[in-house]
Amino acid sequence: MQRLTVLGSTGSIGKSTLDVVARHPDRYQITALTANQQDELLFEQCQRFHPRYAVLLDETASERLKKNLQIAGIATEVLCGTAALEQVSVLPEVDAVMAAIVGAAGMPPTLAAAKAGKKILLANKETLVLAGHLFMDAVHRSGSALLPIDSEHNAIFQALPRDYSGDMRSSGVSKILLTASGGPFRNTPIEQLQNVTPEQACAHPNWSMGRKISVDSASMMNKGLEVIEAHWLFNASADDIQVVVHPQSVIHSMVQYVDGSVLAQLGNPDMRTPIAFALAYPERIAAGVAPLDLFQIAKLDFVAPDFVRFPCLGLAYQALRAGGTVPALLNAANEVAVAAFLDRKIAFLDIPSLIESVLTSVARQEVNALKDVLDADAAARMAAQEWVTG
Repeated sequence: MQRLTVLGSTGSIGKSTLDVVARHPDRYQITALTANQQDELLFEQCQRFHPRYAVLLDETASERLKKNLQIAGIATEVLCGTAALEQVSVLPEVDAVMAAIVGAAGMPPTLAAAKAGKKILLANKETLVLAGHLFMDAVHRSGSALLPIDSEHNAIFQALPRDYSGDMRSSGVSKILLTASGGPFRNTPIEQLQNVTPEQACAHPNWSMGRKISVDSASMMNKGLEVIEAHWLFNASADDIQVVVHPQSVIHSMVQYVDGSVLAQLGNPDMRTPIAFALAYPERIAAGVAPLDLFQIAKLDFVAPDFVRFPCLGLAYQALRAGGTVPALLNAANEVAVAAFLDRKIAFLDIPSLIESVLTSVARQEVNALKDVLDADAAARMAAQEWVTG
């Protein structure tokens, strides 16, 4: 029986995780569930899984949840605040932590879980983007097991040698091929992108995702952040990671070997597949995902990414090569830009302009402690907000 804390249980990854868990009640038990302020959905999840703890960041929502649980006679203890996220991530009885909180808010509890030696199912990009060096160092020091949940990184993990040491050359790996759908604007004339709406940006052709991640996919910043993630997860340089636009989203990523072989992981675009793989690794369990019908797909297309159409991808490569706090600046600026776009305060093409302005105006620093990352994040957000309002 594997006991789980699910950070961000009301989001798309969290809900998919609980769907897989529900299919295997003999293997998994939920110890803690967390959310920002969606107390109604969290209440329903508590009714179904009876966790020991439920955490909400919003105080009013936590009081509502506490009252509803008492009325329903459910003994789940309700906690509130960011410190509680870390608390339920390091509980002695917890075996694994699903890190699925979107944004920088997911970094502290995920880092705490790594230091505590937990098995981490990593769906939070920002932990690696902001503090890759600190996080991977914590994983190695504690002996924590790290399994990527992003479909692309999960696919790479599956296609690498089982005994991959982090040294591409000695493992016979020549390149990592990171696939991207290209999002909803892959073929939209560039001159029309200035006027696209949040609704259009969130209408991903293949995946069902949250609004922020959907916008990141539309700008291809999502793929840029994944390039930075791949660097830390697989010890690969920027030059060893190639983005391949693959509109069907059937091949989730590939690994190229020195002998000319390319190994690919295929599957229907459903996040329950990588979640089930990570939960049961090294075994395989049913995920509730329909089998892939290659005859129905009929063909697979591959196109080189357009860095003119998607400048955010180029900015991410730039940040990775610069190192230090620059990836943190990139991420913070992007979070502010996407929020402003969703609030209709800036246009879609303003997103890369804002990010580039922040990268130019905020000085790069080395990362020696978490404070360095948090300071850079705060400075970037301030500069980005000034850009939006100015």
